[in-house]
Amino acid sequence: MAACKHLKEIRKVKPSANGCEDCLKIGDTWVHLRLCLICGHVGCCDSSKNKHATKHFHQTSHPIIQSFEPGEDWKWCYVDQEEVG
Repeated sequence: MAACKHLKEIRKVKPSANGCEDCLKIGDTWVHLRLCLICGHVGCCDSSKNKHATKHFHQTSHPIIQSFEPGEDWKWCYVDQEEVG
């Protein structure tokens, strides 16, 4: 298995919100949060009804997210569809 080539795109980012940025705008709720490591967008996970983190990927092509949940630090690459280091 080849190493993810998108890790080099990771930037030092500031989270865009303390919750799902898009759910907060529409007054909705989420299950878990994900942080885009390219721009800092905070979106809700695919278990949330709005799936804003994945929608952000489809709109921007930003490939790497990280869990924005306390105590979790795993990362996911949408392009390679795998957990990455």
